[in-house]
Amino acid sequence: MNIVVLKFGGTSVADNEKLNIVTDKIISLHNEGYSVVAVVSAQGKRTDMLLNEAYEITKNPNARELDVLLSTGEQESIAKLGILLNEKGYKSVSLTGWQAGIYTNDTNQNAIIEHINTDRIHKELEENKIVIVAGFQGLNKKLDITTLGRGGSDSTAVALAAALNAKCFIYSDVEGVYTCDPKKLENPSKLDNISYDEVLDVANEGAKVLHNRCIEIAKKYDIPIVARSTFSNDVGTNIDNKIEVQKVKSLVKNDELLVVQLLNIDIDFLSLYNTFIANDIMPIEFSNTNYGYVALIKNSDKKKLEYIFENNPKIICKDLYNISRISIIGYGIANDTKITKEILKNVSDLHNKIQNIDINNGKIRITFKEVISNDILEKLHQSLIQ
Repeated sequence: MNIVVLKFGGTSVADNEKLNIVTDKIISLHNEGYSVVAVVSAQGKRTDMLLNEAYEITKNPNARELDVLLSTGEQESIAKLGILLNEKGYKSVSLTGWQAGIYTNDTNQNAIIEHINTDRIHKELEENKIVIVAGFQGLNKKLDITTLGRGGSDSTAVALAAALNAKCFIYSDVEGVYTCDPKKLENPSKLDNISYDEVLDVANEGAKVLHNRCIEIAKKYDIPIVARSTFSNDVGTNIDNKIEVQKVKSLVKNDELLVVQLLNIDIDFLSLYNTFIANDIMPIEFSNTNYGYVALIKNSDKKKLEYIFENNPKIICKDLYNISRISIIGYGIANDTKITKEILKNVSDLHNKIQNIDINNGKIRITFKEVISNDILEKLHQSLIQ
C-alpha cells in the first residue's frame, strides 16, 4: 500500500471554496493510486475564536474542558471535508484523533503523542477510502481528549507518517520555507532544501513555519517532509537530514517576546519559577538580578500571567514590555568569523538598543531592549543571503 499523508492548515480549509481546492488535490493523488490520509486543522481563526470565548467566561479555564472545546474546531473541518469528498463520488471517512488511535500523555493544551494504533486507518484504507484525520488532538489514558498545542496538526501528520511508513506533505498558504518571513521582508527567497536541525531552530525562534515537535518526530524517525502551498503547484521545500554547505539559511525576527520584571521582596526565585510552571507558563529565560527577577515569556502567555498577578499578591510586577530578537540560522555559521563580522557591521547603528548577543553552532541571536523595525532584516538579508 503506497500511503501518503497530507496536512492542510487552517488557511487551506478556511471556507467552502478553499475546501474544494483541497479536495481536488486529494482526489488527484487518490487517482494516481495513492492511499491518502489527510490531516486537517481547524478552519481559519476558529481556534482563536474558541479560546477567546473561553476566556470571556473565566480568566482561568479548566484545562480538561478547554481541550474538549478546542478539539471541536478540527472536527468541524474533517466533517465538512468528508461531506465534500463523498459528494464528489469519493468514499471517505472522517476520524477524530481518538478514532484514529492517537494516544498522548496527560498534559492539556500541550500534549505529546506517545503511541498510535493504526488499525482503524489501515482498515479504512484497505476499503479504498480516503481517510480524514482531525489534527491537533488525541486521547490520554483516562480516555480524555487532549490537544497538542498551537500548530499541533503538523505533529499529528508527521507522527502518522512515521506510524504508517508514509510520505508526508505539509500544505499551507505559503510555497515552502523562506529565508525570512514574507510578511516582514519583501521578496525573500524560498529554500529548496533545509535540514531538520536548521528548520527546528527556525521554529524555536518564533517563525510560524512548522510545529517544532513535528520536526523532532521527523528527525527521530527520518521522515522527509515537503512543505508546499495548497494554492500553487510549486514543488515546495524539502526538509530532511541532509545538511548543505555552511551558510546562512534563514533570518527570524520575533517581536512576540514579553519581558516581565518582578520585585523580589516577598517570594523566592524557585517559588516564583514554580508558580509560572504551575500555571502552564514555560519561561524562555528566567534570571535573578540585583534589580529583581526578570522573565522572558511568549506574548501568547500574557493572559495566564495576568491571572497570576491577580491571584498572588506577593508577586509584584515592576515592568512589562515587548522586545525583539533576531536569529540568524544556518548549520555551522558560528565558526565563520566572516559571517559574524558581517552581522555586527549591519547592526552597528542599533548598538544602543542591543541587550545581548549569544552564539551556538547553528544560530547567532541578537536580543534588543525594545521592539525594533523590520528595516534591519533587509540589510541583513542582502548582506548574508542574497
